[in-house]
Amino acid sequence: MTTVSRETMQLEAYATLLRKWNPTINLVAPATLPNLEARHIADSLQLARTAEDAVGDWLDIGSGGGLPGIVIAVSRPDLSVSLLESDKRKCSFLRSAVRELGLENVKIINERIEQAGPQSASNVSARALAPLPLLLSYVSRHLAPDGTAWLMKGRNWRSEVDDARKDWSFDLCTHKSQTDEEAVILQITGIRHA
Repeated sequence: MTTVSRETMQLEAYATLLRKWNPTINLVAPATLPNLEARHIADSLQLARTAEDAVGDWLDIGSGGGLPGIVIAVSRPDLSVSLLESDKRKCSFLRSAVRELGLENVKIINERIEQAGPQSASNVSARALAPLPLLLSYVSRHLAPDGTAWLMKGRNWRSEVDDARKDWSFDLCTHKSQTDEEAVILQITGIRHA
């Protein structure tokens, strides 16, 4: 008999919840639902693996349907994870998911990123939220001075980094995506205005 891990069961239950809620609240693009596990959950899971040595608290900004925040919380029960989302309907989904998955390490903050009080988080993540120059203004508001940003970016990541360096100074380490050959995870520290 094969034993299924707690993480696997929780991620399967999360996928079921996303499919159930998505027709009512647009949590992911409807065309991506058939490939939900490979496209969204595996993508978010690779962030958890990349940041496996991360310590402290974790803030996911613009959480939407919980990608990558919920996946981080499932994969890293040792971390205190906050999900910052302005859309009340999406926060209702997040609360339901947290309850149904039994996640005790998650807090939901229903506020706009730029209006929420600074969180001073050790780790900040974002996926498909904004171009990097704008995203860094959000991240810098909520990241502890010695913290790390984990930003999931697609094929235009190089030009976004170049644009961001016009106004921001930061240290950058890139991690190639295992789910999309043109995408990366940007690991950013030392963020300051240029």
